[in-house]
This record gives sequence, structure tokens and C-alpha cells, in this order.
Amino acid sequence: MTFQASFQADLEKLFGLKTVSYKYNLGKTELFHEAIANDRGRTQRDGGNNDQKAFPTILGDQGPLVYYTDPDCTGRRTRDTYAVKWPEVADEIWFKADLNPYEPEKYEGLLARVIAHLNEKKATLYVKDLFMGSDPDFAVPYRFVGEYATHAMFCHNMFPKDLQGVKDVDTRRWTMLNVPSFVCEPEIDGSRAEAACIIDVRNKICLVAGRADYCGVNKKTIFTVGNYLLPKEGRLSMHCSANVGKNNDAAILFGLSGTGKTTLSADAARKLIGDDEIIWSDNGLCNLEDGCYAKLIDLDKEAEPVIAQALSKPGTIIENVPPLPGKKMQECHPDELDLFDGSIAENTRFSYPLDANPNVMPNGQGPAPKTIVLLTADAFGVLPPVSILEPKDVMYHFVSGFTARVAGTEVGVKEPQPTFSACFGGPFMAQRPNVYAELLAKKMETANARCILLNTGWSGGGATTGGARMKLKVTRALLNAALNGELDNVETEVQPILKLKMPKSCPGVDSAILNPRNTWANKDEYDATATKLRDMFRDNFKKKGFASFGIEERI
Repeated sequence: MTFQASFQADLEKLFGLKTVSYKYNLGKTELFHEAIANDRGRTQRDGGNNDQKAFPTILGDQGPLVYYTDPDCTGRRTRDTYAVKWPEVADEIWFKADLNPYEPEKYEGLLARVIAHLNEKKATLYVKDLFMGSDPDFAVPYRFVGEYATHAMFCHNMFPKDLQGVKDVDTRRWTMLNVPSFVCEPEIDGSRAEAACIIDVRNKICLVAGRADYCGVNKKTIFTVGNYLLPKEGRLSMHCSANVGKNNDAAILFGLSGTGKTTLSADAARKLIGDDEIIWSDNGLCNLEDGCYAKLIDLDKEAEPVIAQALSKPGTIIENVPPLPGKKMQECHPDELDLFDGSIAENTRFSYPLDANPNVMPNGQGPAPKTIVLLTADAFGVLPPVSILEPKDVMYHFVSGFTARVAGTEVGVKEPQPTFSACFGGPFMAQRPNVYAELLAKKMETANARCILLNTGWSGGGATTGGARMKLKVTRALLNAALNGELDNVETEVQPILKLKMPKSCPGVDSAILNPRNTWANKDEYDATATKLRDMFRDNFKKKGFASFGIEERI
């Protein structure tokens, strides 16, 4: 039996696909032309279901592919993301608002209807065989099967391929079936809406049914699977960036959007391991990806030259960026596109291979980290610029996953809005947060790693009360001091309200700013704001039930 016949037999056995045809492991140039010719769906909210979704620029296949999602799916459909509540995993999966339980019998019925839909239309499906992770000791075999060539091309960009030495590939393989042309019916299928993204642990299936065609679904879903599988093997899966210095000293940076994770990890003096999904195993650090999926809105091309250059490279994908006014996309050069245009979506994106970055670690791997950085952007302006964390503090702040954004434009919203996302990636954490926190503490102890809480937010007041954003130069100096061990043995003091240990000095930084209270003109206002933030931490800790997970309250 040929290999191609073998994979077809596998898919027939797994799903019951009988009358479909396949295009298997096409290269990126082939997928580029397939996407333009064949990817069809809705691109306008009031439009039809047969719009062209993928376009070339003036560079043709020597430049990027430009792709438009369904207007209702310009980001992850968090409320429509599920895991099947099989009895054997019901008590293990951390079900929550962005990973809901799906009843097994409803799921089986929905899957059968999706398969019948594909068989009836004699669908053409694109198949890519890939891996999640580049370390053969634990890499998870991942097979993408879907209707859109764009999605197959995206997976080709984002995941390692042709990895040698992986054991038990066939028995360990996970398969994603992505079917945008199907429409879920909630009263029949048990879904909330006309689309659902469902993880089936028992059968190693990820089912994307309906209008959920945002490219990121194809990576974040399988990473949620990794966040379930890998900690069970003692491997810590993390939503973070990581890099390595000249002395082979690695660092990992956790942080939510807007905290500086990507900017601070991009350092000319350090080689990048990865900027989004990292594993910490007994072998050290390993990137789960082979590509980058960068946010494009408001991108400063001068500040981000790697991304700017990659925009015009062949085989990359630009998502939801409109053409220039009065032109068709086929007439536009990628360098001319207005990256400040959010008329289609604020979440415009770009997928490109990791090797587009000239300063990366071989195979996306590196040693165990010596420094762990928890990033936050405190728009209240009360957290210290840098705090030195003890192991129990690390677990507390790790599961809290705090940042605070500037208030939006809504009427009546006049102060910063706090965000708490467990493990700095709560939606993707398939097990309870203590699982990851305990692994982090154990691995930090083994590696003798230090940890800091680095505040890239405001000082001298809040974002709406006269404060100023921390200068990148200062943040870099604080980070470099931590990386170099220069904060390991300095004199410290404790912030009495937030119980954070602050250094009294740091090379290259004005010591007057290290205690944030000193930077506020009105000390009573600082104390009141710090107390308000302390109470937000406490409320989140109680609401999430972290004490029942064995986490000690530290604020």
C-alpha cells in the first residue's frame, strides 16, 4: 500500500470520509495558487458564501498571499471553543468560559453531520502532516485536514515538518478537521452558534465546524491540546517568548498583549527561541512553532524591521488587511499597504516562517532558563518598575496573570481596566492553573532560576491621572540587570500594600523611581490606588478559587 493510500485509509477509518478527494502535502507555491483559485466563503457580513477569499499582490507568487476571514471570525471564537466532556477527562480538563464542555452524544451527532456534508458535496480537502514542537522526544504529530488551501499554507508556515526520530507517529497523531462550509444548528448540534471548535481527547480530533476560519484557530486549538498533553509528561507548556544570550543563558518572558513580550524578547544581543509557545522539558527550552503569527495593526516598520521585510516575502500570509483605496489587491505592493487601517479588523495578522528572523536559535531550542520574567503593563501606575519574586510569589503572580489596560472610549469609563489571565494565557490552559504553576516552581528550583515581575506600564500616576508610560530604555536596563544577575544580591525594601520586594538600586536606572510611591506627587492618592489594585488581586484570587488549588495568597 502506498503512503498516500495509507493516509486516505486512516482518514476513512477515523472519520468515515468516503467520497472526498485529497491534495496531500502540497508545497507553499502550489497552495498559494490553490487558495486563490478555490478558497471560497463569506467575506462581507451581508454577502454571499462564494466570495473569493485569497488574493495575490502585484508580486504574484513571489510575494505574500492576502486572505480575508469571515467577518464574524476575525479572531478566535472563544465562546464557541469546547472540549468533549468524556467521563475519563471530565474532572481533568479546566472547563471555563473560553473552554466549555460539549456533551458527548451531541458531539458525535455533529461530527456525523459534518462528515455526511463533506461526503455529499464530494469535497476536496487539503492535508498537511506536521509536528507540534521540534524536539523528537515529545513532538506531537499533527495532521491538518481542511477545505481551505490558505489554512494548509498557514500550517506549513507555523509548524515543524519532516521531523526525524519521532516515535509512534501513527498512534500519537492528532487530526484537525476544518470545515468552514458547514453550518451548525444549535438546536440540533448542541452548539451555541453556527460555528464550533471542539477538542476530542478520546479520539485525538480537533473539529472546526462552521465559520471559524481565522487562521489562528489552526494553531491555538492544537496548542490547547499541547497544554493538556505535555504537562502530564512533566513538560511545562508556556505562553511566552524565550531567547538566549551570548553566555548560553536563556530567559523566558511571560506577558499578555501589550506588555512588551515580543519587543523585549527581540534583542540583537540575544538569539530568539520563539515568541509565543514554548516548552520547558528536561532537555531545556523548545519552540512549539516553526513560524511567527504577528499582529500587524499600527505596526511601526522602522521599529520592527524583521516583520517589515517579511511582508514581501513569498509564502507568507497577510490576514484582513484591505487593499489601497481605489485599487485591487492584485495591483498593490505589500510595502505600500496601510498597516494602520483597521476597517476590516483591529486584529490584522501576518504569518511568516521563523527563519525570516536572522537571529534565531537552531531548531528553536535552547538550555533551561536562568531568568524568568513576568511582564505586566500596570495602567494604574502603582506597581514597582521591577520586583524580585520568591518561589511562592512566582506561583501567585503566575496564576494571577495581571495586566491593566488604558480605559477605552466607552461613555462613563474613566479608569484603567484590569485583566487577569491565569498563566498569562488562561483561554489555552486546558488543565487547572496549579498544574502549570507547580511545574514552573519545580523547574525553577532545579534550574536555580531567578524571577522578576517587570512593569512596563505607568509611573508617577495612572494612565488617566497624570502618569507617564515607563520608558523602554528604563525597562531594558532593568531587564538587562536581571539577566546579568545584578539584582540577585542588592538591598531591597518591601512595598507594604502590595507586598512586593523592590531593589533600592539598579545599574543605569535612577533609584528614585524604583519605589513607585516616590514618583507620585500625592502620596495618599498612591496609597488609595494601590489599595484598590490589591483588592482587585484578592477578588480575582477568591473568584478563581486558587486557594483550593493549593496556591498561597501573597497579596
